[in-house]
Amino acid sequence: MATSYLSPGVYVEEVDRGSKPIEAVGTNTVGFLGESAKGPLNESVLITNWSQFVKTFGDFKDCSEHLAHAVYGFFNNGGSRCFVVNVGAPEGVATAPKATNTDKKDEKAAAPVVVGGGGRDGLFIGRDGGPGARTGLKCMDEVDEIAIVAAPGQVSAAVQDALLSHCETRKDRFAILDSPETITGGVDKLPKPRDSKYGAYYFPWIQVYDPDKGNIFVPPSGHIAGVYSRTDSERGVHKAPANEIIRGALGMKYNVSKGEQDLLNPKGINAIRLMNGAIRIWGARTLSTDPSWRYINVRRLFIMVESSIERATQWVVFEPNDHRLWKRVQRTIASFLTLLWRNGALMGVSPEQAFYVKCDDETNPPEVIDAGQLVVEIGLAPSKPAEFVIFRIGQMASGGGVEE
Repeated sequence: MATSYLSPGVYVEEVDRGSKPIEAVGTNTVGFLGESAKGPLNESVLITNWSQFVKTFGDFKDCSEHLAHAVYGFFNNGGSRCFVVNVGAPEGVATAPKATNTDKKDEKAAAPVVVGGGGRDGLFIGRDGGPGARTGLKCMDEVDEIAIVAAPGQVSAAVQDALLSHCETRKDRFAILDSPETITGGVDKLPKPRDSKYGAYYFPWIQVYDPDKGNIFVPPSGHIAGVYSRTDSERGVHKAPANEIIRGALGMKYNVSKGEQDLLNPKGINAIRLMNGAIRIWGARTLSTDPSWRYINVRRLFIMVESSIERATQWVVFEPNDHRLWKRVQRTIASFLTLLWRNGALMGVSPEQAFYVKCDDETNPPEVIDAGQLVVEIGLAPSKPAEFVIFRIGQMASGGGVEE
């Protein structure tokens, strides 16, 4: 507003009184950790199609077959964007010759990998040496777009714990973990990662076609990340990424029976099975033992909501902390959640049953305001998957009918 009016006349002023719309953040950008003899080292490289990956990191002969088939399977199953971090050349594969005349950027790409202890696990876990000196998984801290992380074929407890810890610390991404290729004994002996609501675990490995070796078994995480991406695009992050066909899968290392899945499912181990004439993901559970966070879609929905609200409400910082601001914030968040409810992400026959947003004198008493804080309380009723479909069928007396 103008501070003074010195002469008679008409003055037009623009006043911002509307709600600031909240846009949902992306949920299907994947971060892959893997090995390749080509391409930059310890740098998050954006890849948007298979041809770009081959140009940057080489094909199946240059990369570990885990990474190459994971990225190929990701795009084949509907993925659109991923960041790839190359931690070094696979064992037994020669690195590309270093150029004789390189600038500083090329020197970084050709520099030897510094292992932070732990052998090859250390390559994947990496270390944080600050900007420009991060390695392995630490490189993904520089990319906020990543919503899903995977290290295809890395089944060691140390690497999987690092992936889960990375997601738990950031709280804006979810880990897809692979089971070992082979197991000793029955499925009841299958090792399981630690408890976490920020990761999911899949068994068994799947069979795919390799242009040089024929049919081989590969870890499923890359293909499953593609299914996550496809489901998010077609239905939304609130839809469980299960009962979905894995494109490119020709077979499985182990055929999981219903009885065996009866042992796996309660443990949070998602089975890949031949169901209804196709190889499908037949599980939708996280690694958490907390019933509130049992399902993948519930955890990922909350990640999306939390990240969206955080990024879209930065305008609130340093605004006068009074009832006018509280009403604007409440309207902004309520509009966003109403849209989610209309898209089927929240339960209830009305928005009042689906969520609530509270920002008033009760959540913001004088002592909270004096501390420079604004507190908003939000409650959501997320849609949960129909994991067990039960039809109760019985006999009825003859002559029965349905009355309206």
